[in-house]
Amino acid sequence: MGHVQDRWWKPAKDEAGKPVLDSRGRPKREKTTLFGKGMRYKVRYLDLDGNEHSVSYPDGQKKEAESFLASVEADKQRGSFVNPNSGKVPFRSVAKSWLDSRTFDRSTHEAVETRLRNHVFPHFGDNPIKDIRPSRIQAWDRGLQKQGLADTYRRVIFTHVSSVFSFAIDDELITKNPCSARSVTKPPASSTKVEPWPEETVFKIRESITARYRIAVDLGSGCGLRQGEVFGLSPDDIGEDRYITVRRQVKLIEGKPVFAPPKGGKIRRVPVANQIEKNIAKHINEFGAPEVTLPWKDPDEGEPMTVKLLVTNRNEGAVIRYPFNTDIWKPAVRRAGVEKPTRRDGFHALRHFFASILLDQGENIRALSDYLGHFDPGFTLKVYTHLMPSSLERTQRAVDTVFGRH
Repeated sequence: MGHVQDRWWKPAKDEAGKPVLDSRGRPKREKTTLFGKGMRYKVRYLDLDGNEHSVSYPDGQKKEAESFLASVEADKQRGSFVNPNSGKVPFRSVAKSWLDSRTFDRSTHEAVETRLRNHVFPHFGDNPIKDIRPSRIQAWDRGLQKQGLADTYRRVIFTHVSSVFSFAIDDELITKNPCSARSVTKPPASSTKVEPWPEETVFKIRESITARYRIAVDLGSGCGLRQGEVFGLSPDDIGEDRYITVRRQVKLIEGKPVFAPPKGGKIRRVPVANQIEKNIAKHINEFGAPEVTLPWKDPDEGEPMTVKLLVTNRNEGAVIRYPFNTDIWKPAVRRAGVEKPTRRDGFHALRHFFASILLDQGENIRALSDYLGHFDPGFTLKVYTHLMPSSLERTQRAVDTVFGRH
């Protein structure tokens, strides 16, 4: 059981070492050699392992000291006790331990590490994790907003930070997550609806882009493939049943290209339309399908894999997204009439166009979700529900068809 020690006063004792009492029979007190120096009250208590700890309070705060001791003993009884000294670990150290414990693939690990290094550590990386209050979290997020970071990106970073605090709670370093406080407003999820490009824009881009990469536009807008999946597609992935099996992508790990599974490791099949099939044949006739060798998943230790690729650069090597986007894609978008391309005008916009075509023709959400490689049709519905044809006309046609027969 802990106790509160008064460092300034002690019980008075006679020469025999017995307590000295006043006229009312109460123990007298006398000043200690520490009187008036430093903190007056020291709370001494044992942790669950029997180790002693102490916290000091100034003169006039005896009640606060007693309250702290009572809370410590209550937490020990409830099994929720956390040693206050544990929270002295810097946020940066806890964050690195959290990141090392995650099962992210290497590219995701790099992305999270970059976000923490650029947007979190400069603000409170060296602060003890126990000292980071909700007000500090709110001010930090407000600062990111002032820097012009998009709501969705801020939300991703906020989620990382909150996960670090939850990790610290599980490791019994702290008791509360400041990101979960009622006074902290989480960055909002994007409320901007997807606005697919009109047909004219897509085909203007197709005509203005370098001929070698025209088929990439076809695969994005006509098959819904992601950019890395387009760069990793082989003619051998197109079956006689006229389905593409999306089984790999080209991605960068530590700045080096590798072959890797599609996003989330989800292999899928996508139908190939007649015209897309003809365009693929025309592309192969003109540019061939060069063999490209890259390591599988790991740039240093991954097993080399040789694949015939449909889309390659001028040197017949794998296409890398960053130079492609800067030197090929954005100039083509500008030539198509989009003067100042933003992130919404990236290659991913072709997938939105593909989705809009299918929904306009009455394709169901589950099939579209499968073709896009989404894990949850609910996510697909959330993103594209506003593009679905109005139920008004469908209902009117259905009822008119029935009543028209009678």
